[in-house]
Amino acid sequence: MLENFDQLTKEAKAEPTLKLAVAAAENKIVLESVKRAVELGIIEAILIGDEEQIKTEAEKIDYQPQHIMTTDSKTESAHKAVELISKGEADFPMKGLLSSKAMLKALLNKKYGLRQDRLLSTVTLINLTDKDGMVVVTDGGINIAPDLKEKVEIIKNSVELTQALGVKESKVAALAAVEVVNPAMPATLEAAALAKMGDRGQIKGTIVDGPFALDNAICKEAAKQKGIHSPVAGEADILLVPNIEVGNVLYKSLIIYSGLEAASLAMGAKVPMVFTSRADSVQTKFYSIILGKLATLGKLSKDK
Repeated sequence: MLENFDQLTKEAKAEPTLKLAVAAAENKIVLESVKRAVELGIIEAILIGDEEQIKTEAEKIDYQPQHIMTTDSKTESAHKAVELISKGEADFPMKGLLSSKAMLKALLNKKYGLRQDRLLSTVTLINLTDKDGMVVVTDGGINIAPDLKEKVEIIKNSVELTQALGVKESKVAALAAVEVVNPAMPATLEAAALAKMGDRGQIKGTIVDGPFALDNAICKEAAKQKGIHSPVAGEADILLVPNIEVGNVLYKSLIIYSGLEAASLAMGAKVPMVFTSRADSVQTKFYSIILGKLATLGKLSKDK
């Protein structure tokens, strides 16, 4: 995996420009992130929403959009963004200032043909430190309490992303509160089942192990102190959380309290979607556009 977002940005700049369809773009923070990506030649942007409001917000940041599509509601904006993808007039979508529910509902609408026989999940890439590199956290945004089957799908979505970033065999740590199997803690039982499924080749492109507590999943010294011997211990590329509460709190605490850089996508459809919180910063949204482009190129390459 690449070591930081600067490398990801250089990688995205070196690739051909893709078209981004931004649903509900009438927001200064959204437009700032898009402007930055456009100026670097990473994307062309199609801004969808209230045209007058988009122009007003864009003027505040000295941005002159080239393509604006007018809609009457945020729901219509979501559908228009997805429709552009389905028609081949844009390459990947971005959720702007609208609810996740509205955007996902449009993405999953059968008439656009972007739905697959797969689970959608949020995949968040976080840059821990220059020393520790990057790690994926999933799923902190869509699936509330995934069962074993759904966790397999969530892993597959994450692996699709890490493969697009150059990781041939991702190391997946199934997280729980402890690193031993405890019948009273269902998360540890499912983590152990996932590890065995990985051993038997039921989850491709990964080494899956668990249960892990967070510290021994990403810190070699912590794993050593607890006597954990695993190729995943202290070296996880992907952190699979047991439920949405754990994922959401982990993701937001790392960003808010530790100031770490992050990017989020929704994976599982025929195209990845830039899928950030409405409260996320310009930087997070910008890095999510970068990640969305690289994931889209990865899918295009895989489909050829």
